[in-house]
Amino acid sequence: MRSGRSVRSGAAAAVCALGVATAIFVPATLDDQGDGAGTARGGTGAHPRAARTTAAATADTCVRPEASLRPSTASGPAIERIKNRRVDGHRLGKLIAGVDQNSYRWGYRDPATGDLTGFDIDLVRAIAEDIFGDPDAVIYRAIPTSQRIKALQQGKVDIVVRTMTINCDRLKDVAFSTAYFKAGQQVLVPKDSSVTGYNTSLRGKRVCTAKGSTAEAALDQEKGGAKDLGAIKVDPVPNQLDCLVRLQLGQVDAVITDNALAAGQAAQDPSVKLVGKPFTEEFYGVAMNRSDKDLVRRVNKVLEEYRSGGENSRWMRAYRKWLAEDLGKTEENPAAPAPAYKD
Repeated sequence: MRSGRSVRSGAAAAVCALGVATAIFVPATLDDQGDGAGTARGGTGAHPRAARTTAAATADTCVRPEASLRPSTASGPAIERIKNRRVDGHRLGKLIAGVDQNSYRWGYRDPATGDLTGFDIDLVRAIAEDIFGDPDAVIYRAIPTSQRIKALQQGKVDIVVRTMTINCDRLKDVAFSTAYFKAGQQVLVPKDSSVTGYNTSLRGKRVCTAKGSTAEAALDQEKGGAKDLGAIKVDPVPNQLDCLVRLQLGQVDAVITDNALAAGQAAQDPSVKLVGKPFTEEFYGVAMNRSDKDLVRRVNKVLEEYRSGGENSRWMRAYRKWLAEDLGKTEENPAAPAPAYKD
């Protein structure tokens, strides 16, 4: 281990403590069976074979993956299933949302209150408010990056709001809302690092990514990936925060992740920094089961309202509250991405 980087003193301890604290207070995780998990699985379930064929065709013809279904207030099978979900004979009356609990500013537990908070959590609350008239009508399920798609396919959650990038490959398995945030992959390193960005300065460096992330896919590419750059790709970890801990412990030399997430990590630990420019352009969307078309349209209706109002929109208020402090130095004139529709 390099000198001066044993555990990065108080900052590393604070981040590790946050991870431990959040694990203690989670009310429902992906493996939990209570509070409607069984009903949710029966409600959505895995996709039939025909849906998989359609999904493959969709991915093959995918040009603009962030284009989604036009918004609608109409209720359909998915909305009715969510509203009428019953547990032990009693109506649950809650939305089940897959979220993160370890991404500072996006989805994390406030150490003072134990409450889940962040930019993504505010959006979940807006969706619940639209469906139930109550922003607190949510059961949160903390899920690792690699389990987001499986949680939807198995019906363990109704939606995933977890800094999830919309792309053609994922459209084979899940449906997405319109984009609610634009980000890009970037490199996070210790402040004394010689790495300058996503380039050959990574030669011989150990690089960490989260399993199932777009960063992992970028490193696996034949051209411009880890082998091409001379980087050493270490085994992926379940969650982004695990990469930060590895970086603090000197087990890796760099982390590749969304710049929006990395900015929050840098805010947690001032001994690390973002280097270079984002080398991709990606859009976050709310993920849902492919069969839940009415839910997709309803979420898009929520997002239309969330973006409206200019500087006083709910999106801008959430940005100023959660992200402006960390992203404001690099992002000029932030705004919600304009929606794109395919029908």
